[in-house]
Amino acid sequence: MSTYYPDVTRDISSHTRTLRRDIPDTMHAFSTLGSTATAAGALDRKTKELIALGIAIATRCDGCIGFHTDALIKLGATKTEFEEALGVAVYMGGGPSLMYSAHAMAAWEQFAEGKDRD
Repeated sequence: MSTYYPDVTRDISSHTRTLRRDIPDTMHAFSTLGSTATAAGALDRKTKELIALGIAIATRCDGCIGFHTDALIKLGATKTEFEEALGVAVYMGGGPSLMYSAHAMAAWEQFAEGKDRD
């Protein structure tokens, strides 16, 4: 697998800076939506990020896989929790979700490099 997810997220972040400058109202609204949707409530932030990861896999969005994997590591998700979420994504999405779950495992390994998470 040749995708390096820290580079993917860094590249996307670079280009979204341009969008924040050029379409600030839209980008602010999207940022507010993301912040409120992932804020702790009845579900904690980690659970919400696990849900987002499953949706990222189902929609085959490498950038989303990168950002949500990074967020999960920062929130203290274990590799076991991460892999169980991938199992649910495969169950719900079949073969294509299995392929993108492999992408997500690569993202986990890249972001967690050198860190013992489980």
